[in-house]
Amino acid sequence: MEILNNIQYNSTLILSYFFISLVVLILSKITNKKSDTLLFSSYRSSLLNPLTYIRLFTHILGHQNWRHFSNNFLYILLIGPMIEEKYGTLNLLWMILITAGITGIINSIISKNSILGASGIVFMFIVLSSFVNIEAGKIPLTLILIFIFYIVNEIIDGLFKKDNVSHLGHLIGAISGLIFGFYIM
Repeated sequence: MEILNNIQYNSTLILSYFFISLVVLILSKITNKKSDTLLFSSYRSSLLNPLTYIRLFTHILGHQNWRHFSNNFLYILLIGPMIEEKYGTLNLLWMILITAGITGIINSIISKNSILGASGIVFMFIVLSSFVNIEAGKIPLTLILIFIFYIVNEIIDGLFKKDNVSHLGHLIGAISGLIFGFYIM
C-alpha cells in the first residue's frame, strides 16, 4: 500500500474531468448510448425542455467509444495539468464551461447533428498551451504555427471530409483558446 501513498491527485480539475467522463462512457455502454442522447450530447431540441440547457455543457463529458475517449484524454491529461497550473483551477473551469456552452449553442443553431466529446476542449488546450511561457507584448511563433495548422486542417476537413467529426467544435475550441490566452495571461 506504500505505492498508493505516493500517488498524488496532482491536477484536480483535469483528473476530475477524466474520471467523470470515464463514468459517463461506462454509463453509455451500460445504457446502450441512451444516456448519451438524454444527457451527454448537444443537439437542437425544444427550448422548453430543461435538459436542452444542461446538454449545452454536458456534451463534453460524453464520447462515442473508448477510442474517441482515449484520443481526447491523451491530450487533456498531457497538456491539462500545465494549463491548470498556469491559469488556476477555477479560471480553467470557466474556460471549459464557456467553450462548451458556445459550442453547444452554435451547433444547435447551425447544425441538425448532435455533438459529444471533448475535442473542442482539446483544441482549446492545445492553443492555450502556446501561452504558458509567453512574454508580455510578444506573440510566440509556436502559437502562430499551431493555430495555422489546426485552423487550416479543420477548415479543409470541414469543407471536404464527410465524417462524424464536429470540425465546428474544433474551430470554436481553438478560437476560444486564442481569446482566453490573450485575455487571461
